[in-house]
Amino acid sequence: MSTDFVIIGYSGHAYVVIESAFESNLNIIGYTMPQISNSNPYDLSYLGSESDANFIGLKKDFSYILGVGDNETRERLYNNLIANGKKVSSVINPSAKIAESVVIGKGVFISAGAIINPQSKIKEAAIINSGAIVEHECEIDKASHIGPGAVLCGNVYVGKRTFVGANSVVKQGVKIGHDAIIGAGTVVLSDVADNDKLVGNPGRLL
Repeated sequence: MSTDFVIIGYSGHAYVVIESAFESNLNIIGYTMPQISNSNPYDLSYLGSESDANFIGLKKDFSYILGVGDNETRERLYNNLIANGKKVSSVINPSAKIAESVVIGKGVFISAGAIINPQSKIKEAAIINSGAIVEHECEIDKASHIGPGAVLCGNVYVGKRTFVGANSVVKQGVKIGHDAIIGAGTVVLSDVADNDKLVGNPGRLL
């Protein structure tokens, strides 16, 4: 794997990813986005837009890190990079506690203090945010986002591009569909269909 990393996106979520990357001794040489950022807190070089046909990175052996928080955009960026033969790396904060049997896909971000217990699967481009708990035998599908402090009890399934908000609790065995939104602090006691939005305790459709 290349020792030079490029982060896709350069704002709030990317800053969190960059901090974890630095803690993991990854060498980030620059960032990409549609136009140069007005703020450059990490003194990174602007490399252009990864969607540009003349993007310099297409001819370089960089490894890419996803720094975009929006689920749909994150999935699209991941798919485009893979289609162009690029390497998309995961970033795992050293303080995260991850069981040996956990399977982690490419392009995943696992933030500080997260706990992922045995036999769980974290698929491509997913986010497990700060302090989230993913209990045994959970499956987090592609490009989904488990928010800070959320708790997924055992054997929970979270569908593609689904967002589970901060401090939510999902009961053991619950299945959440694709493109769903679970509001912050929601308690999820039963299955959630594709595209549903749940809020409250207990969770109710919005």
